Amino acid sequence: MNGPRESVTEQYPASDTAGEDLDQTEAPGQMEVDMDETDSGWMRDGAAAPEAQATTSAAAVHETGTAPGATAVRDAAVRGVDRVGVQESGHGSAGVAESADTQAFWAQLRSTTQARIGLGRTGNALPSSEVLALRAAHAAARDAVHEPLPIDEFAARIAGLGLGTPVTVTSRAADRSEYLRRPDLGRLPADLSQITPGDFDIGIVLADGLSPRALTDHGAGLLAALATQLGDYTVAPPVIATQARVALGDHIGEAMGVRTLLVVIGERPGLTVADSLGIYLTHAPRPGRSDAERNCVSNIHPPDGLAYTEAARVVAGLVAGARELGRSGVELKDTSRTDAVTGGDTLVIAQEGSS
Repeated sequence: MNGPRESVTEQYPASDTAGEDLDQTEAPGQMEVDMDETDSGWMRDGAAAPEAQATTSAAAVHETGTAPGATAVRDAAVRGVDRVGVQESGHGSAGVAESADTQAFWAQLRSTTQARIGLGRTGNALPSSEVLALRAAHAAARDAVHEPLPIDEFAARIAGLGLGTPVTVTSRAADRSEYLRRPDLGRLPADLSQITPGDFDIGIVLADGLSPRALTDHGAGLLAALATQLGDYTVAPPVIATQARVALGDHIGEAMGVRTLLVVIGERPGLTVADSLGIYLTHAPRPGRSDAERNCVSNIHPPDGLAYTEAARVVAGLVAGARELGRSGVELKDTSRTDAVTGGDTLVIAQEGSS
């Protein structure tokens, strides 16, 4: 069962994402995929995935060959594509033909969203291609949660950026299963003795979170963009954290001695996005910080989500604002998207004592 929940402040809201680590007090015994992580599409279609999908994996969809077009659908879903052409099996009720005008109408709407809309029907059910696509997307999401981070390869890529030799730490969760069942252990460090404290403005933690795949795919590119945007600050050598929740960064940031901490973490996969990253900013990090004391930039997964450079630009503005205000969280607001229309300042900071 879930305990009391605190809301996270998301300064760059996405159409289908929320805070990554909302629950600070959950008791043991969670469901396998914990619901306190960022949702980049899991429930966007308005209902949970069918119960029959619970035991499906991407490998099963690919290997069994029991469903027509399963391989093509699975490959498309992994790339984030919802709709692919799969021949109907011809069994059951005949498919309902759509007029050219109807197809054009839905095609135009689909170009504006990754949501599943205008799926059509075969008799009283969805077409086989859409059922297979949904199952494959669910399998891809589950695989993204369980896929381990290739630490050695990833650390070599990070070291190649010239920001220093990364240090690797882990949480008290012994393995992936315990990490999913015990979110509290993911917020506590196993050992931080390898971290050397220093006098740095910015610390960056690269955490696997609930999508190690997202960190593998986008972590190095995003870190390079952050380094460029934060060039006026001193940045500590990056830390790679495994089996990590957002609050693990509070312990790491305190050990690093940094003034502001950025936790780059894999967001909980959804049915349209399995490789999205989020950045959590905490000024003056220390254990016990609440989600209300953080700012979040989420849905980072180009080309379909937020671009690295745009995410880094927003973060740089929030870092400057946090240093001016002396804290991060609900009193620190990014208004860059509104200001692109109104021509106002790119950052608005709440006055002292305001809420």
